[in-house]
Amino acid sequence: MIQAVAISFDLKKHFFKNLYDLDMTKYKWCWVDFNIPTNEEIKALKSYFHFHTLAIEDCVHRLQRPKLDYYDDFTFFVTHVINPDNFSKEEINFFIGKNYIVSFHHHNSNQINQVWNRLISAEEISEWDPYHCFYEVLDKIVDQYFPIIYKIEDGLNEIENNSRKKSMELLLEDLFAIRHQLLTLRHTVNPMRDLLYRMLNSQHLEGIKNRQEYFLDIYDHLLKLSEMVESNRDVTTDIRDSYISVNSHQTNKIMQILTIITSIFAPLTFIAGIYGMNFTYMPELHWKYGYYVSLLVMGAIAFLMFRWFKRKGWF
Repeated sequence: MIQAVAISFDLKKHFFKNLYDLDMTKYKWCWVDFNIPTNEEIKALKSYFHFHTLAIEDCVHRLQRPKLDYYDDFTFFVTHVINPDNFSKEEINFFIGKNYIVSFHHHNSNQINQVWNRLISAEEISEWDPYHCFYEVLDKIVDQYFPIIYKIEDGLNEIENNSRKKSMELLLEDLFAIRHQLLTLRHTVNPMRDLLYRMLNSQHLEGIKNRQEYFLDIYDHLLKLSEMVESNRDVTTDIRDSYISVNSHQTNKIMQILTIITSIFAPLTFIAGIYGMNFTYMPELHWKYGYYVSLLVMGAIAFLMFRWFKRKGWF
């Protein structure tokens, strides 16, 4: 679906359902949104706007790295959002020219919808222009990252406290799932941070220079998010190492106990093995109290070894 709004020179809004009815030369600026476009609608990027083929290919082929590309009469931006339901990355592309902004996305974007509705309902639109729309959407995209990472931190606290008394295997499964989410978040936040850095240091984007403090605020948020992601990854590493250490300690303790039990039974097995041999001339075999004495000796050996291991702190 394509929706378009054009702002006239007297700051009135005009809406167009058919893109080809819009003559951009007659308006101060306009915003055209490609929301889950069909193949026929995608052709308008070339036939109506005459965008570069490479930029159009980046729109069609999803999940490009967040970036900006300069062309003769427009700038192309790729941004990423994260779907909090399934933690998948989704892409929103922008074409920004002198008097227009074109947004393109293969999914229904809450960020686009919020800013679009704000523009439609705004009574005063003198400060609005293509780069203001771009700032508003970008700010919503970055703000959407914070609830995701706060939810991850809550999950880490739950794993650390283990309030539900889960087994170590289930806790490690949850931990590795969170590490995967943090990896996805890092692969989104860091490129977005680099994108904002390029935008702020670009000499070609007058619209961003005029609003540098606003875009700098978004950049600061991305720096904070990047630090939070790295900090939480360190926490997951510490928790993982702690659980692995506890598990190794428990395994070593079990092996130690089993080794001690084996050590106790080794001399007993030795004695039983000697007197279990079927030689004819073994004097103790015909002794009346030999059986009881051998049991007593084996019991004494087992008791003395147990006491010795206990004193050494091995048992």
